[in-house]
Amino acid sequence: LERFPNVETLAAAPEEEVLRLWAGLGYYSRARNLQKTAKLVVANHNAIFPSDLSEVLALPGIGAYTAAAILSIAFQKKHAVLDGNVARVIARLNAVRGDLRANGTWPKLQKAAGHLLAGQSPGDWNQAMMELGATLCTPRSPQCLLCPVSEFCEARKQGLADVIPEKRRKRGTVEITLASLVLVDPQGNTLLLAPPKSAEKSAAADDVHTLVSRMWHFPTVAVPHGKALAAIRKFAEQSSILSRKFRGKFLPLKKVRHAVTYRAITLHPVRVEVEALPRIPSSKTFPLAGLSSLAISNLTRKVARAALASR
Repeated sequence: LERFPNVETLAAAPEEEVLRLWAGLGYYSRARNLQKTAKLVVANHNAIFPSDLSEVLALPGIGAYTAAAILSIAFQKKHAVLDGNVARVIARLNAVRGDLRANGTWPKLQKAAGHLLAGQSPGDWNQAMMELGATLCTPRSPQCLLCPVSEFCEARKQGLADVIPEKRRKRGTVEITLASLVLVDPQGNTLLLAPPKSAEKSAAADDVHTLVSRMWHFPTVAVPHGKALAAIRKFAEQSSILSRKFRGKFLPLKKVRHAVTYRAITLHPVRVEVEALPRIPSSKTFPLAGLSSLAISNLTRKVARAALASR
């Protein structure tokens, strides 16, 4: 907020600067969508955030919940929010069984939330509902004795407060093994690849592009477990990063561990000393010791630290 106090400054900023300031927060698509929205608000709405539901929903990264929260809190429009906390409150009030996100159930909860929405101060009402779900009507051990609406709660009357909502089966952890190539020239410079324009549209949730290439990154490839060195050699040759005649040493570094939502990543950095960094499309050279000033992910930062520690 200090750097971008209004939509105009955010809209005009280089994307790389936005991503650099966002670094460490994760979900970089949110930063990109935030700037895309700022640009649209400046271009199409004279830098004034729209107050119409359809116009707000048309902005990048804004769904029904966010739109309702913005419109009710900022503009006092009657749009009910429905997130996990609010859905749990409504489900218990009405003793709704089963998976709340199942087909047909969520729209019914949204409709019920709309019926409950107060005529005045809808923003305060929405915030109160979210707070109720976050503090008293919690997923486990709800504090029904302290709840201000317990007398209206069907789940409490039926002794179901502890079993509503039905617990969803958690997604299992996916183990992913990657290898990154850290090329270093005699001056201490390294080579990074630029984020491809299609990075936001990667079809596979566990695609390497999704995991590392949305920002400047080391050349990285997915590898079979235990075959990182062979895989990175093959990748370097096939992508023309290194010549097939290259006879330099590939130095395996201390492996890096990283977690992204349900994915547990083990990354094997491999350092290679070269006389000169290759010139390949969509790449750029940077001082290895100065990468902290760039828009790079935490995973890339960990790889850089491992490479610096190997000197």
